[in-house]
Amino acid sequence: MLKWLVVIAVIAGVYYFFIKKKPLKTSAENAAKEQSDEMVACVVCGTYCSVGDAFIKERRYYCSKECMDGS
Repeated sequence: MLKWLVVIAVIAGVYYFFIKKKPLKTSAENAAKEQSDEMVACVVCGTYCSVGDAFIKERRYYCSKECMDGS
């Protein structure tokens, strides 16, 4: 009987550490990733850049500091 309990414990341990799937990302993490991949146009020159790389001033997107300062 003790042997069976040990075997079951070993199988459960292997399952828990190696086979069990990791939890999925939360919707907030997915939304942040999608937002960083989004492309926006510069208000001044029309160049597209990702939201993460864009400069934001007064709710407008700019591709560079030069465009932001020139407007």
